Amino acid sequence: MSAPTTAREFRLASRPTGYPTREDFTLAEVAVPEPGPGQILVRNRYLSVDPYMRGRMNAGESYIAPFEVGEPLEGGAVGEVVASGSDEFAVGDAVWHFLGWREYALVDASAAQRLDAPSSHYLGILGMPGLTAYVGLVGIAPVRAGDTVFVSGAAGAVGAAAGQIARRLGAGRVVGSAGSPEKVRLLVEEFGFDAAFDYHDGDLAGQLREAAPDGVDVYFDNVGGEHLEAALEVANAHARFALCGWISGYNTEPVGVRNLGLVVGKRVTLRGYLVRDHEEEYGEAFRRDVSAWLSDGGLKYRETITDGFENTPGAFIGLLRGENVGKAVVAL
Repeated sequence: MSAPTTAREFRLASRPTGYPTREDFTLAEVAVPEPGPGQILVRNRYLSVDPYMRGRMNAGESYIAPFEVGEPLEGGAVGEVVASGSDEFAVGDAVWHFLGWREYALVDASAAQRLDAPSSHYLGILGMPGLTAYVGLVGIAPVRAGDTVFVSGAAGAVGAAAGQIARRLGAGRVVGSAGSPEKVRLLVEEFGFDAAFDYHDGDLAGQLREAAPDGVDVYFDNVGGEHLEAALEVANAHARFALCGWISGYNTEPVGVRNLGLVVGKRVTLRGYLVRDHEEEYGEAFRRDVSAWLSDGGLKYRETITDGFENTPGAFIGLLRGENVGKAVVAL
């Protein structure tokens, strides 16, 4: 189908203080460009909203450039090519690219990946969140047969995948934390966790010790702060920690970890990582393994899909407040 002459995009209106609000985003109408040589025009079908985007709304140096006030935001997106100036892509091809938060995207062909279909799964279990979980438990804090694995923020896109992947890698017990009784039940009844608890109930170390009475061998950390502190309390000697995120400090003042001295006596390995550093090493194995686990029913997957491009900021804000289960996606 041909593209319209104008389309909408979201821009950062101001840098949030605390949790973002709708006023931190501006909806703008822009001209839809024609692709030049080596470019493709993509009609976006699904947009990804992810916790790391909150950090990009702050000024200052980080591992990825901050969003600029007044400029379009960006993130993972899946869509269809509607015009092509590249020999590598034809009209109708399904692609993944990184120019989300807009209805139509002009993308350099070198920055797009061809897909089998325009599926939202490529923003979740078959995309960055799934790869993040896989890398963390295969390469960063390798799971060994019989290990007890603890996953914080386990009802989100990365956490739900991590718990199930840990099981497929041979974990003997999988424990998760989540933010509501409904999510706790979901972890156990649908995603196959052995035990789970609601972190709002307090005494994280006590709840974790009850859920993992033999201690924790591997911790997959999406939350940081008090969760990391509790994991250190319950960690076994030579435990491995994969530090994936710190969502507890994205919108509020970060909470310090008061018991880091336990790392020495317990000989714990803590390793932070960025998934983009490991795509080349683990990408092929990830796609092979996760595709097989999805096909045989051994990996369950949930999405929270928000309909309507105009609702993208709301989907993002809801994600930061824990309103999603599994991957948060906007359908255009």
